[in-house]
Amino acid sequence: GRGCRARASATHANTHATHDMQYNFKKIATVPTATDFIDVVLSRTQRQTPTVVHAGYAITRIRQFYMRKVKYTQTSWNEKLSRILEDFPRVDDVHPFYSDLLNVLYDKDHYKLALGQLNTARNMIDKIAKDYVKLLKYGDSLYRCKQLKRAALGRMCTIMKKHAASLAYLEQVRQHMSRLPSIDPNTRSILVCGYPNVGKSSFMNKVTRADVEVQPYAFTTKSIYVGHTDYKYLRWQVLDTPGILDRPLDERNTIEMQSITALAHLRAVVLYIVDISEQCGFTIAQQATLFHSIKPLFANKPLVVAVNKIDVRKLEDLSAEDRSLIDGMREAMRGPASMQLGDDDALPTMSTLSETGVMEVKNRCCDLLLAHRVEQKLAGRRAGEVMNRLHVAMPVPRDSKKRPAFVPSTLEESRARKAAGEKITTEKDLQEQNGGAGVYSADLRKRYLLDDDDWKYDIMPEIYNGKNVADFIDPEIEAKLAELEREEDELEAQWEAERMDRAPMEEELDDDEKALLGEVRARRNKLVAEHRRKKAAGNNNPVVPRKVDAQRKLNTKSMKAGLESMGLDATAAVERARSRSASRRVVKRGRSTGDASMNDGDAGGDEKKMRTSKSRSKSVARRVKDVPEPGAGFASKDAKMRAIKMADKAQRKRNKLAKAGEGDRSIQTAMPKHLFSGKRGNGKTDRR
Repeated sequence: GRGCRARASATHANTHATHDMQYNFKKIATVPTATDFIDVVLSRTQRQTPTVVHAGYAITRIRQFYMRKVKYTQTSWNEKLSRILEDFPRVDDVHPFYSDLLNVLYDKDHYKLALGQLNTARNMIDKIAKDYVKLLKYGDSLYRCKQLKRAALGRMCTIMKKHAASLAYLEQVRQHMSRLPSIDPNTRSILVCGYPNVGKSSFMNKVTRADVEVQPYAFTTKSIYVGHTDYKYLRWQVLDTPGILDRPLDERNTIEMQSITALAHLRAVVLYIVDISEQCGFTIAQQATLFHSIKPLFANKPLVVAVNKIDVRKLEDLSAEDRSLIDGMREAMRGPASMQLGDDDALPTMSTLSETGVMEVKNRCCDLLLAHRVEQKLAGRRAGEVMNRLHVAMPVPRDSKKRPAFVPSTLEESRARKAAGEKITTEKDLQEQNGGAGVYSADLRKRYLLDDDDWKYDIMPEIYNGKNVADFIDPEIEAKLAELEREEDELEAQWEAERMDRAPMEEELDDDEKALLGEVRARRNKLVAEHRRKKAAGNNNPVVPRKVDAQRKLNTKSMKAGLESMGLDATAAVERARSRSASRRVVKRGRSTGDASMNDGDAGGDEKKMRTSKSRSKSVARRVKDVPEPGAGFASKDAKMRAIKMADKAQRKRNKLAKAGEGDRSIQTAMPKHLFSGKRGNGKTDRR
């Protein structure tokens, strides 16, 4: 007994959970084909598990290597198949509307069979992995373990290949389900139905933001469309169903069965649209017959019959026979007394082309459904439970003392004046009398409540940092400022008069002074230009050769004139320049190297010859001149030779370090790439 009760309560809780859940079929993951499925799982196993094993390893390590591959493959299959089985909705767990819709569109048995086959495949793969892991524990060599692993993975792949058709079918179902509209079966809904081409989609386009295709032929709408609208600050969904033909249930096609499913299972107000103009291709009699044939589907649902296309044909223009048929539908529309809203005899009419009466039909449907939902809630058990928990407090007099409402005397006076016919002048009237808005400034002080009304318009003191600003203002400040400005004007006028009387301070220059001033300015401009030229060149100009000085301006005469013009004695500078530019001694060369050596020997055989790197590089003509030049800084020929030897010695260390000179600061590469990169061949491991 306890077990049965527990199972019943669990089922009840499950049903409530399913009715409250939201269905989003767009989140179902893609179902791959069988070959893609196999490639994905095997490549993942190859990437995520070790790949190197040798026959020299311990047999336990080899077994573990192949067991890990089998287990990992089985886990991958299990995860992916479980994901597919969890994503697809179970027909028994979803709302009956979706359950029947799946049955109409995809055949419930085929759908269940495909999911059941995948569930079986998952269990079989788990069993294969378990069996082969057990066999691998007793593998006695690398070859045997490898063959067992191949057999295990091969059998798993074979099982999935056998279910290729189920995977392809489920992928098609997933694509169709993702295109299904997101219909909430439990929310407030308006269900529009009727014969094809009577104006259902046009009505939905007018009352919602949906854009359903409208064409002048039957079965334009082939599936259920959803639009949303607002009424009384609530969200409503409007369902546009495909057209229904008047024929037996087993002869209706898939498009019509979607409408039948929606009519049977959705808690909505049903709006049955009748085409009064008969432009849809069906007479009013046929439309009435269809209405009565599907009438059992309207049971326990609020129903509204709306007459459409009144812009083509008026309700008054109908024949007596057609009018009686419409009256019969209107009688069927009557519901319980609690659901009747005022004048229930009035048949709602509209024209979706001119939008006449469309909003009235929508409002009537919404009001009817709200009344029906309230009635359902009151009829259920939950309403009684809620009412039992509520307590409405009613006030009770505490004594017999009268406590009338207090009415201010000013209010009574204004009421009396108004009753006497006196017009009360408002602030808006004052504004209109005094220039209107933007010109009139309202008097805010007249309502001040002060002990003395004469105080209302007194000047208020400005307080800054706790002190009255008026205490620090000089009342005679304007007069003092005017006096100060007058004194300044008098002083300016006096100074101007004295300036005109004063004699000029400096005399005009004579011709000689003007000429001297011109020379000074020219010299100054020349110095400035020279300085700028040197600055622009970075003080790095080479010495100008003689051949460039074509006009012979750069000579000792111009230098002497320039120095003397600056008041300097140029004698020493001229003498030094002339001594530097003295012509070289002419020494005749011998006809051969032997003669030259004889001449050198004759000149002085006891003198030492300079044997340095620089002396060797000199030409024969220049080597003759070994006497130090004046101003070179050497006392004798020997001192010069010692200096050259010291320079050569200092350069030796830099030569060993491959330096160009003492100014060479370049840092060579510590590890050349061609010596320290790449694989080393045989016999190249010694790096010394």
